[in-house]
Amino acid sequence: MRPTFLFRLYQALVALALPFAARRAVNKLRRAGVSVDRAHERLGHATAQRGFGPLIWFHAASVGEAKSVLPLIAQTMTEHPDVQVLLTSGTATSAQVVSGRLPRGAVHQFGPLDGNGPLNRFLRHWRPDLCVLVESELWPNLLDQCARRDIPLALLNARLSENSAQGWKRFPATAAYVMRGITLALCQDRRSLDHLRDLGVRGAAMGVNLKSLTGPPLLDPSAVAAAHAALGDRPVWVAASTHPGEEEIVLAAHKRLCADRPDLCLILVPRHPERANQIVALIEQTGLNTARRSTGANLGQGIQVYLADTMGETDLWYTLSPIVFLGGSFAPVGGHTPYEPAAADTAILHGPLYDNFSDVYATFLAQDASVQVKDAETLCEAVRTLLDHPARAARLARNARPLAVSGTETLARLGQDLYSMAAEHAEGPHD
Repeated sequence: MRPTFLFRLYQALVALALPFAARRAVNKLRRAGVSVDRAHERLGHATAQRGFGPLIWFHAASVGEAKSVLPLIAQTMTEHPDVQVLLTSGTATSAQVVSGRLPRGAVHQFGPLDGNGPLNRFLRHWRPDLCVLVESELWPNLLDQCARRDIPLALLNARLSENSAQGWKRFPATAAYVMRGITLALCQDRRSLDHLRDLGVRGAAMGVNLKSLTGPPLLDPSAVAAAHAALGDRPVWVAASTHPGEEEIVLAAHKRLCADRPDLCLILVPRHPERANQIVALIEQTGLNTARRSTGANLGQGIQVYLADTMGETDLWYTLSPIVFLGGSFAPVGGHTPYEPAAADTAILHGPLYDNFSDVYATFLAQDASVQVKDAETLCEAVRTLLDHPARAARLARNARPLAVSGTETLARLGQDLYSMAAEHAEGPHD
């Protein structure tokens, strides 16, 4: 199959934009505290060595996608000790979250930009035997370079939004060329499956949502005990993974609740902790007092809003609270997975905007495993109801817990499939 004119045009435009995109990507990582050497991984310059044995390359865009494949990586490395695993992502936050969670022997790097230079350097060094893309990471040059090298391609948790699908369908010949190397695409919803099949991906099939395969949080008991001791017997609720525009709604609801419950504590966990200063200003505008986790402050008595502006502690806050409002559902960002709070046995509240997880939330609502709210007033009433009726909160949590399964057998089967694909490529002739 020959490249289309549109694909050639994309390559030319990427080549022109690459110097500017590279500078922006490197500077963004540097501002987040990433070292110069590691920031240049975005340009394909590796900072780790490739081990011996078949190598599976997982690429995930950000935190949620990277976390979703960690159980699969662990299971695969346990079952197949000779396999090498490389996990790439694009953000400093994702690197921080996975750094202490990757199994021994697995490597994290920042993913190369979608230009031929970065990709060539990356692929020459790592020589992956299988490329596994998580969710919607369909980069044309990456897909093309893997296909040219006969590196098998798999999509896990494949998700294609309506807008993205229609964009690809406008240029079917280019879509067919770019996606020609995809041999396996396990979709997280029927819509994505139909779209990928329409685009000619013959290996598309329904698959388990990896984000649902999560066990109970693995926490340091001393950290949990310390948080409980600091909180005392105060009532508490959590607003997690909030985005701009959502904190105002959450804080308005909390201020109403504090009128009747002055000892109530809100643990506010923004999706992006670097927004902490902006959020502190919002809290101060409401007249509520606050303390920040990043400064070492604890959940002391009298703290009305505890700003959890650190990474990797969300499971702790889920475990501490009987009620969680899950953000990304008032802001138009597509929602966030409810499986993690479900695994932590907490009652889940959310807004109406969750297009990226529409099937998932439909199941939660149908199973009476979550409650949907629409604004500050209904959020306030929902939290008040669950605080007044803890049996109702416990029932919501109990209904949600079975929806987040451990999935050991599922992970083992999927890991075996991926390992077989990688091992077959490693044994065959290739560049």
